[in-house]
Amino acid sequence: MERPKLTAIVTGAISLVLGILYLLGVQILDAREMVPAPIGLLFKLMTIGS
Repeated sequence: MERPKLTAIVTGAISLVLGILYLLGVQILDAREMVPAPIGLLFKLMTIGS
């Protein structure tokens, strides 16, 4: 097998693996339960800053 062809196959395989890992990561992050931000802490930070 010629070297350029082997390089193309290896980089293509790496690209596919990275793409699949990215999609899995997005699915995991998207499936988490949505927790609202603590509003009380926001008001405390706003009053300290002014």
